[in-house]
Amino acid sequence: MEIKLSGIILIVGNYGSGKTEVAINLAIGSRTSGKDVQIADLDLVNPYFRTREVKDLFSDLSINIVLPPDQYLNADLPILSPAVAGMLRNPQEVTLIDVGGDDAGAIVLASLADALTDKNYRMLQVVNPLRPFNDSVEGCLAMRSKIETASKMQVNGLIGNANLINETNIEMIYSGHDFLKDVSQASSLPLELITVPAHLMPEIDTARVSCPILPIKRQLVPPWEKPVPVAIKP
Repeated sequence: MEIKLSGIILIVGNYGSGKTEVAINLAIGSRTSGKDVQIADLDLVNPYFRTREVKDLFSDLSINIVLPPDQYLNADLPILSPAVAGMLRNPQEVTLIDVGGDDAGAIVLASLADALTDKNYRMLQVVNPLRPFNDSVEGCLAMRSKIETASKMQVNGLIGNANLINETNIEMIYSGHDFLKDVSQASSLPLELITVPAHLMPEIDTARVSCPILPIKRQLVPPWEKPVPVAIKP
């Protein structure tokens, strides 16, 4: 099944859910399929593993990324809102917003409410059921409520991102998918896609999956590891 997400897409979720890696791979996948893509790093909570870490790759792929000025690149300051508001008023085929984790990270979205007036957008909650507070349906619903309250916006879709980084296996993928179906039923939110590490894709039985799959090529890695290579096609 093809991933058909387009327009303005806000990526939210628990701290540590992997939402930034999801946002990066959605941007890469959309661009390599021929779409115009722009992305904003609105993670003002986590000083590590942010979208800005792959700005050179995005430049090579002709993905427009909105970042703070260089002198503020490693600062946790709420200085992005005007630039992001401009993106939202003039969206490209795919306009991604990588939001900070938990409700604390989602607070900044409240300042963008005016820019989103009369705009169609998707706010997608990334869930990794192998992480604390994501491992129960009740926990996922509670985080949804907190994010909605903080952002003054509505979550309207789910992304399943079951993984334990290098320890991820096929059974984790299948059980994570089934768990997300339960969350989807309890929340009345559609399951837009699940992620699968790219190297495991040949082992996936797609008949066991009820939604599109986003292959993940990890870009956010510790200094002693190398990112998974991405073909520069556009």
